[in-house]
Amino acid sequence: MGVAITELLIRKEIEIRELNNKIIVVDAPLWLYQFLSSIRQVDGSPLMDSKGNVTSHLSGLFNRSIKLMERGIRLAYCFDGKPPELKKQEQKRRAELKEEAELRYKEALKKEDIKEMKKYASRTSRLTEDMIKESKKLLNALGIPVIEAPSEAEAQASHIVKKGDAFAVGTNDADCLMFSALRIVRNLNIAGKRKRTNKLAYETIKPELIELSENLNNLGIDNDQLIALCMLVGTDYNVGGIRGIGQKSALKLVKRYKSNFDGLFKEVRWDENFEFPWTDVFYLIKKMPVNDNYSLEWEGLDKEKILKILVDEHDFSEERVNNALKKLIEEKEKRKQKGLQEFFK
Repeated sequence: MGVAITELLIRKEIEIRELNNKIIVVDAPLWLYQFLSSIRQVDGSPLMDSKGNVTSHLSGLFNRSIKLMERGIRLAYCFDGKPPELKKQEQKRRAELKEEAELRYKEALKKEDIKEMKKYASRTSRLTEDMIKESKKLLNALGIPVIEAPSEAEAQASHIVKKGDAFAVGTNDADCLMFSALRIVRNLNIAGKRKRTNKLAYETIKPELIELSENLNNLGIDNDQLIALCMLVGTDYNVGGIRGIGQKSALKLVKRYKSNFDGLFKEVRWDENFEFPWTDVFYLIKKMPVNDNYSLEWEGLDKEKILKILVDEHDFSEERVNNALKKLIEEKEKRKQKGLQEFFK
């Protein structure tokens, strides 16, 4: 879902080249869902191989990773572990939305309404365990580190950045700020274009850098108050937030009550909105399980494994895969030579 606080945040447009040689820890489930919902056929159906297996996630993962690596970005992908109990309500909500979208898609299919078919098909995306396993295999073959979170991927990724082992979390959601990530990079996409919602037109986009300390200073709040603010507008653990409270009014309330969260949540009638105490959500976010059991080591490309996964198992074009790998290798060599030239100046 993502915490809806971006209107309040200072977001700086940056160029991809500014991320050269920086480590970006990706919220892997978020990106994979993006690929599943956006990489589709004209009628909205996902890309599939000859055996009927969905391949949209692999196509997106391979192409985006390769292009970002060409630019010298050092990627690592973080995957979810066991979801918190409080997330079950959000998971149920998402499942119901998918079921509704599937019904709408079937209606559009009967009418042969391509526009409606595409609209609702993208909302039916499901990330299966097999897709996750395939994605990890491909990342390993690309030499990219795979990190297993004990619970939420975005919390683990934020922890790695907070420790100083990575520059930023690659995510479009502001949740990572709630988990104290020092920086997040949004719109990390080489294409530079995004389709406008419910329109045929595209808009130009650039990566955006959001820094935690700058935004806390600008908003005049601390980390704990940011968590409280997010809870007011709604998180994955208290879906929908407090009725009638938007981003700006939430900020005013948090600043008025400062650290008196009991008083804050009493005034907004938390207990009338949720069956569990506010402390359950607050301390879940603040103490979300993370660990230091990860490795940020980049191995070389294993071309044979990449071709086996994409070409042999899923019918990707061998020529396209080889061309993409060749370009990546050439770019790496150019950067290596440029580095040597700078060194010997």
